[in-house]
Amino acid sequence: MARKDIRRYSPTELKELAVKGDVVPVRPDAPEIRLDEEFWHNARIVMPSEGGKERITLRVDRDVLEWFKGHGRGYQTRINAVLRSFVEMQRHDRK
Repeated sequence: MARKDIRRYSPTELKELAVKGDVVPVRPDAPEIRLDEEFWHNARIVMPSEGGKERITLRVDRDVLEWFKGHGRGYQTRINAVLRSFVEMQRHDRK
């Protein structure tokens, strides 16, 4: 189900908007993200594993799933990112 507040822009359209000084509209409740020096200092590239992904059946609480789905397309990718973050934290803590 497509959300009415989503507008897709191509890279070319975004560049044209930037040249004109136009701002790409965002949802009023969207968080403001500032990418300061600390962000870039702590940023890291996460490459997909060479093993690819594996299809599984996973039971999660309904409200948890609805929260992820409520943020639009890509909810499974976001769930995977949260799980990966947890795994990386656990690996780091055990060293």
